[in-house]
Amino acid sequence: MSPDLPGALIRDALLLLASVGGPVFLTLLATGLVLGILQAATQINDSAVGFLPRALAGVLVVWALGGWMMQRLAAFLVHSVQLMAGR
Repeated sequence: MSPDLPGALIRDALLLLASVGGPVFLTLLATGLVLGILQAATQINDSAVGFLPRALAGVLVVWALGGWMMQRLAAFLVHSVQLMAGR
């Protein structure tokens, strides 16, 4: 194992985290922004009105992109183990 391997794996892991978590995060951010504007405009400040649409949006994104996310994570795991084993 070379000395630069841990740093490279950490860098790759952070890039993977950004690419896999980015769509979920951006969806929740956009949904929260829209809901915040609607709640401010209508003055409805019920916690269920804010939580349920965000939860539904998050579940829908994970449902739609879950297979792709798992493929990316599994490929990274296999690649990391192969690098650490020296193959």
